[in-house]
Amino acid sequence: MTGIAASLNKPARVEKIDRALRARVSAREIPGIVAMAANEQSVIYEGAFGFRDLAAASRMSTDTVFRVASMVKLLTSVAALQLVERGNLKLDEPAGNIDPALASAQVLTGFDANGVPQLRPAQKPITLRNLLTHTSGLSYPLWDPTVVRYLKVAGSNSALPRMPLMFEPGSRWAYGGSLDRVGRMVEITGGQSLDRYFNDHITGPLGMNDTSFSLTAKQRARQANLHVRDANGKLLPQPLEKPDVPKVFSGGGGIYSTAPDYLTLLQALLNGGSLRETSILRPETVALMSANQIGNLEVGILKTTNPALSNDVNFFPGVRLQWGFGHMINVDPVPGGRKAGSLTWAGLFNTYYWIDPTMRIAGVIMMQILPFADRQALRAYRQFERGICRALGPA
Repeated sequence: MTGIAASLNKPARVEKIDRALRARVSAREIPGIVAMAANEQSVIYEGAFGFRDLAAASRMSTDTVFRVASMVKLLTSVAALQLVERGNLKLDEPAGNIDPALASAQVLTGFDANGVPQLRPAQKPITLRNLLTHTSGLSYPLWDPTVVRYLKVAGSNSALPRMPLMFEPGSRWAYGGSLDRVGRMVEITGGQSLDRYFNDHITGPLGMNDTSFSLTAKQRARQANLHVRDANGKLLPQPLEKPDVPKVFSGGGGIYSTAPDYLTLLQALLNGGSLRETSILRPETVALMSANQIGNLEVGILKTTNPALSNDVNFFPGVRLQWGFGHMINVDPVPGGRKAGSLTWAGLFNTYYWIDPTMRIAGVIMMQILPFADRQALRAYRQFERGICRALGPA
């Protein structure tokens, strides 16, 4: 499938996007790609190239189902902010008032001479604002060697907390499991499991029928296989994960979606919280999501502790980065691409999105590759973004 040339009214520029993405799969750099872009009203580009599974040679289509991993964090953020709008949650009250598991947080201050973790009670309570902005002190082991060291000790000592804070809430930024805790707060306050909450308040109203924590047999037949890049750069197809109906739902990962479904969510946010007479958030709440919520704190480079799962992550070298509610924000424009103040995040298996409020455009590109921040995947992402920005620019 090739791009929708007529919608951009610049067929030559759209064909250039098609050629660039097709070249990536023809060279076997990437198994398959689905890419889409839209303004507030309609899809302006869609393309599906390559294969869902290199071994079976099943072709990609725009309705291909992907594991989008951390891209569920945006849904969880929307859910929490809906509850803020209703007065059920407060951004700056102690999160422990809702979830007692967050009430007695311990901060890791270091290790003694024998390698025993040194902990002290947090001086400030964790708030929903901290959790939504990754300033809670929680940090993922995949990008934090201190967490890796701690977990090795804690695994054999049940007296230690399962996951302490790496710093005092609000004092630093670190990407971690904060949105898992937000998901639990949504369940407690919303009075239903996270999957049901999403379906009743976000995915159902927006018609995102392929976005779920578990798949039907028909959806599974459209699922893309994961491909792992070996040390020589070769892509190795992996079998689909076993069918599972989870009983516990994560606000930080574990969800499936398609490019059209996820683009629908992005369109609603681009349009101030509503789409086709369905409202999921107020415009003023969407504006808060798009605004810097971490002050002068830095959103840093993520240094991997496990190269099989992730490369080092530095999406925008030399560009200042902040965090809103649900998104990373580039303070500076990206050369040849998105404008300053654009919003973005990603999923572990190389799925990515961005919203550019200045250009009034949202885009999503989905692949199924490990490690995260795969160089070839990022190259395709950048080519797609630049192509869309050029196609929207002056003739």
